Amino acid sequence: MSDAEAETTPEPPSKDELKKAMKAFRKRLKVTRLDDESRMGYGPMSNGNKSGVVAVTPPNQYPREVWEELARQGRLRYLGQGLYELTDG
Repeated sequence: MSDAEAETTPEPPSKDELKKAMKAFRKRLKVTRLDDESRMGYGPMSNGNKSGVVAVTPPNQYPREVWEELARQGRLRYLGQGLYELTDG
């Protein structure tokens, strides 16, 4: 394999890296939902609305290839404009 081919075909993300990225994504989604629910109009004394946040921009400490691989595996769904959501599966 030539040097040019080695540079254009990056190594796929490891299982461990994908697992850590999913954990970071879930945490970001949870924190974003909690932040949304903490504003006025939510809470135990109101009508009990839940947050409508279903998608977030993934944490930037992982490269885009990691998020694309998770979407390819069906663990995340790409919604466009850099937003991903969890799938039911």
